[in-house]
Amino acid sequence: MRKGLISVLVLAAASLAVVDSASPVSTCALATSTCGWPPLQPTLDVSVTPRGLPANEYEPVAWSVFGKVETSDGTHPPALREAIVDIDRDVRVNVGGYRSCRPHQIDALDTEAAAKACRAALVGRGRANVEVAFPELTPILLSSRLLVFNGGERGGVAKLLIHAFTPKPTYPPILTIAKITRKGTGLEAVVKIPVIANGNGSLLDLKLSLGKTYNYGRKKYGYFEAKCPDGVFKANMKTLLFKNEAKVPGVAAQTVIKGSLAVPCTPQS
Repeated sequence: MRKGLISVLVLAAASLAVVDSASPVSTCALATSTCGWPPLQPTLDVSVTPRGLPANEYEPVAWSVFGKVETSDGTHPPALREAIVDIDRDVRVNVGGYRSCRPHQIDALDTEAAAKACRAALVGRGRANVEVAFPELTPILLSSRLLVFNGGERGGVAKLLIHAFTPKPTYPPILTIAKITRKGTGLEAVVKIPVIANGNGSLLDLKLSLGKTYNYGRKKYGYFEAKCPDGVFKANMKTLLFKNEAKVPGVAAQTVIKGSLAVPCTPQS
């Protein structure tokens, strides 16, 4: 694990049951250990910039996210289809002051056209790799740029639109929508990833840089803002849902991974 990135706190083993992979659902803890069979090995790293933040006042921040999904024997991994995360109250999303983009503006466009159509709403960039494994054919690796747009806020729900497109071979653009709502004193983020290549495509890894600021008067505002009263941002990974849509033999129809995460920060007076 890289220095300064997210640390993984394993849930108590007694609270989670690992079901035999022949059953329709396998459930286990997010950790350095494996899950299911062939053993699934997910990795998640997150860092915040700047790391030093006020203890009691929110300031603009940017996030770097790295995720990876692999199996110990190189088998085509199940497809990540949903992530549900509870984030503590020291992090907030500040949609006000930013232009927004609507799904219909970009859902049929390639990367360059999408960036042009909603450039003012762009709040993040990255790259993802996807493996497409059709039956009895050699798997194909697809690489795509990722664009993240502010989707606005309605009814207390803020949306992020994550756009991906592979030029060679050309598949329809993939539009993932992340919904962020206030829950209790913190936030809940729900990310639903659409079916890729008729169920034959699975995410292998992604890198995202998220954050945008603007100045109003003498104050700087951020799309993401945070404070650091106790030296750590906490998150509860309620669900990482993987589906064996490619019907790989011996792999559970669904695998659910749960756990808790912590991103270090440095309190400043």
